[in-house]
Amino acid sequence: MNKVIAMGAEAIVYLKENRLVKDRIPKYYRLKEIDEKIRKRRTKAEKKLLEKASKIINAPDPFPLKEDYKIEMPFIEGKKLSQELNNFKLKEQKEICKIIGKEIAKLHNADIIHGDLTTSNMILKNVLVYFIDFGLGFISPKIEDKAVDLHLLKQALEAKHFENWEILFEKVKEGYSSYKESKKVFERIIAIERRGRYRH
Repeated sequence: MNKVIAMGAEAIVYLKENRLVKDRIPKYYRLKEIDEKIRKRRTKAEKKLLEKASKIINAPDPFPLKEDYKIEMPFIEGKKLSQELNNFKLKEQKEICKIIGKEIAKLHNADIIHGDLTTSNMILKNVLVYFIDFGLGFISPKIEDKAVDLHLLKQALEAKHFENWEILFEKVKEGYSSYKESKKVFERIIAIERRGRYRH
């Protein structure tokens, strides 16, 4: 029997013979033909993005598509950073966050936007950080999109790892500085935060 790992609004993720399967579920409020097109397009797009990302950073490299709505990929045996990061000493937390920043810089250098950069989508295996779930990802050269990507991680650190989040985000920025336009991204994050404040 397949073991369900996660259930989201878009998909069910389960373990099948040591492979992880992401199955995009039907949305019955949509017309069947439209729903199938959307699910098929999103599955193909995510698989393509995963393939590209896995050549650049630690991310699961998907197997060839067998079905239109299912992505099969290797199962990464590790621990979610959202659960694990706080258990480390601060020095180790800082080292991990610097690695995260460097990995995001590699993605952004290739114009890959993850779209859901939280520690829930990062798995720690030995000393490596793996990025998972590119379901909201896309390709973009825009500084705005890269800033939004990084800003989301900042918010996630603040929410989940609030004790040291400012120190940890500084370490992320330190690692991210290897991105060729990191200064522009940092400036845009400030602008995004200002916009957010004016709305409230």
